[in-house]
Amino acid sequence: MGSPREGSGHTLWGGRFEGGLSREMEALNRSLDVDWRLWRQDVRGSRAWARGLERAGILSAAEAAQIDDGLCRVAGMLEAAPGPGAFPDEDIHTVVERLLTETIGPVGGKLHSGRSRNDQAATGFRLWGKDAVQGLGRELATLIEAIAAKARETAGIVMPGYTHLQQAQPVPAAHWLLSRAWPLVRDLEHLRAVLGECDVLPLGSGALAGCPFEVDREALAADLGFSRVCENSMDGVGDRDWAARLVFGAAMTGVHLSQLAEDLVLFSTSEFGFVRLGDGFTTGSSLMPQKRNPDVAELTRGKSGRLVGNLTRILTVLKGLPAGYNRDLQEDKEAVFDSVDTLAVVLPAMTGAVRSMELVRARIEKALRPEMLATDLADHLVRRGVPFRESHDIAGALVRAAEESGRELSALTLAEMQAGHPEFGPEGFDLFDPRASVESRAVRGGTSARAVEAQFAALEEAVARASVDP
Repeated sequence: MGSPREGSGHTLWGGRFEGGLSREMEALNRSLDVDWRLWRQDVRGSRAWARGLERAGILSAAEAAQIDDGLCRVAGMLEAAPGPGAFPDEDIHTVVERLLTETIGPVGGKLHSGRSRNDQAATGFRLWGKDAVQGLGRELATLIEAIAAKARETAGIVMPGYTHLQQAQPVPAAHWLLSRAWPLVRDLEHLRAVLGECDVLPLGSGALAGCPFEVDREALAADLGFSRVCENSMDGVGDRDWAARLVFGAAMTGVHLSQLAEDLVLFSTSEFGFVRLGDGFTTGSSLMPQKRNPDVAELTRGKSGRLVGNLTRILTVLKGLPAGYNRDLQEDKEAVFDSVDTLAVVLPAMTGAVRSMELVRARIEKALRPEMLATDLADHLVRRGVPFRESHDIAGALVRAAEESGRELSALTLAEMQAGHPEFGPEGFDLFDPRASVESRAVRGGTSARAVEAQFAALEEAVARASVDP
């Protein structure tokens, strides 16, 4: 390995300047601690560029082979390196080029012919982004599958459904769980779109005006696994839309995970007791021995703020940039890296939490209240020709009468119900069955067993369509 030197050492731009950077500017200028993780992508892009220069006649076959061998040796050095602190260079591109030149001599200086750090950095970032999107996509798909599997385990469990956090209508527990899977499918679909945006090669754009040599950019794209090349060199070096959309998608995933986490926090309280998370995903109290805290859900809920903050961060960097590359774009990576890193921790944890949790059937069934079936009473009258607005008022009056008498709605007598409307008959009491209510809603997207089964199939198809695997 080339030995690190004191000071800023090698740079990619020094000829125009008489003196070096001030110590204060060096600290501001250095990005190696952030872009260190792109060394593999930088080496990969550099090897492809050397092959492109050979095809264009700028490098001889021997020179190209020497550079390629040198880059492979540089990769070995970087693999063994303890980290960015071992190098004085300002960024990862400088590290790679310096080590290459120290390894193979002056021919290493030919690698940068026709290439700018602008298109070099944009290419490495996109290569990393494609891998990151595919990794997140796999984790999202795994979580969706875990939710679907847990939903299948809950067959036969009917639970209260809520609006405004008030009991509203009975729903299958599977329907609740799947309602938290579908937003994640949309996140997966968004990731697929981001992957398409990221799959554009900027290499060959130069600093902003393109490459002066006859480099075959289509061949470069195929070499690096990109499906197409950018059509405008200025846009190629300045475009970070894909990165912003990746951070937006991560923020939305954070929001969706936070909503699921809130359900788990709420339903695992003593007051509800619908859900019990596995021991491996809960913690105790340092003071109160009885505590069982849903920390996996609370930490996930907290991480959503970080993800939303990263979106604000990258959009603020991009919002006022003039055309072409600007050094502000050095700040493009941290928000993206942090969002990907955060989800890479949160998604597996939530997957494990979902797999570990149990639904407590006895507590759920005890929580079902007859008042949730007031809408079924109104629908009963609608089927007998009563306008819904009238039947709604009648059912509401029956609920009030039950409350005022201190009884459940189902405890009203037939006479009391017929006083509300003569169309009520003895069969009206059959409506006070949560499972019958659930089965009555058989439309697509509804709660009947047949509708839920169709939903499982639709979910599986949607995940397969949205897959980001190559």
